[in-house]
Amino acid sequence: MTKIEQLLKLEVPPVAIAFTNHAPAGVPHIAASQPASCGYWKLAAQGQVFYTESTDHVSCPIGAHTHGVPLNGDQKKELDGMIGTMVQLQYLDLSEVPGIPHREVKQAFGVVVYAPLGKLPQGVPPDVVMVRGNAHQLMLLSEAAQRAGVAGDAPMMGRPTCAVLPQAMNSGKTAASFGCVGNRVYTGADENQAWFAIPGGKLVEVEAKLAIILNANRELEKFHKARATT
Repeated sequence: MTKIEQLLKLEVPPVAIAFTNHAPAGVPHIAASQPASCGYWKLAAQGQVFYTESTDHVSCPIGAHTHGVPLNGDQKKELDGMIGTMVQLQYLDLSEVPGIPHREVKQAFGVVVYAPLGKLPQGVPPDVVMVRGNAHQLMLLSEAAQRAGVAGDAPMMGRPTCAVLPQAMNSGKTAASFGCVGNRVYTGADENQAWFAIPGGKLVEVEAKLAIILNANRELEKFHKARATT
């Protein structure tokens, strides 16, 4: 069990995600493509270690967009159609579309490696760590990120949840999402859980401050409980 799991007593293991040029030796290609990119988070949290290619993300045009997967003409039409449906349902406003975060593509899309945190192959550092937890657990993470100086200034995100991944990667700061309806279907997250994204390079800093924040919260809880009874 990783340090962050132990400290927060997480029910679901955090997921480490790495964008690389080539598949690491010994890591298998995903056995079957998922209907949405966030579905791979669920498989990794269940203990699987695997990689995906660009074609494994095009079933979900929104996810492909946020992950920086190149789309052909027909796939772009499907993305426009999906966005059009969301706008028609008044789920999304057309003016919001340009602001949806997407991974800044600095080189051709290679592969994405997924694993439970701590299980990525040696030499493959995570670009982002996805933590699924309840409000109390994510509050503690947020306070730890603030204490470490790596808390993002973007508001808590809603839909699409997969946009929290590029938000954290592009900014180098943490990001959080309430979790959209699609994400809950594909990941199994319940109504009491949300997501917190930590840039891989900031994880050690957040974990170090998390231990301090946990102790501070325990002591402050005693203080407030005593005060509440007077």
